[in-house]
Amino acid sequence: MANPPVCRIMDYGKFKFDEAQRAKESRRKAVHVGVKEMKYRPKIGPGDFDTKTRQVSRFLGEGHKVKITIMFRGREVFHPELGKRILDRIAEQMGDSAKVEAEPRLDGRNMVMVLAPDKRARQSAASRASSREADHGDTGDAGGGPAGTDGAAPVVTAAEVPPKPQAAVTDEGSTAGGAATGATAATPGADGEG
Repeated sequence: MANPPVCRIMDYGKFKFDEAQRAKESRRKAVHVGVKEMKYRPKIGPGDFDTKTRQVSRFLGEGHKVKITIMFRGREVFHPELGKRILDRIAEQMGDSAKVEAEPRLDGRNMVMVLAPDKRARQSAASRASSREADHGDTGDAGGGPAGTDGAAPVVTAAEVPPKPQAAVTDEGSTAGGAATGATAATPGADGEG
């Protein structure tokens, strides 16, 4: 304790306000891990499977947990091995980016599995990517030689493209070098009258 004792005179309302602002700021910076859910069916097509699995990968990349549900209808519930096979394929495709937090289990007419992002795998992938960028370096010359010598067609920007010529329109409504657009010349006997 200080000798003599030190006292600080302050505005209590301002102190409480600043304390609340600091608490609010720390809550805003905290990472909120949500649980996202993706529903599959046992008879899912390859295109839908790929689309849903890409979404699962995106959710995991954002740091969310993902609950994967296989919905069985009718007699499909008697073949849980079909759902297990789909869940295993998803876990295999996620590879090292996710770990299985809850093993697949049958819950009524649904089979459920929970995946969580694997932070260590994500950190090692980020460090590999940064070291790869440092090794290769970005010189801006992707062709490895002078422009146009790598066998590829030269790139033309919009500023280099000349404008297309347009047909000039005269006062009578006809285009230059063409016939009038309004009336056509009538030839006797052309319309069936004699």
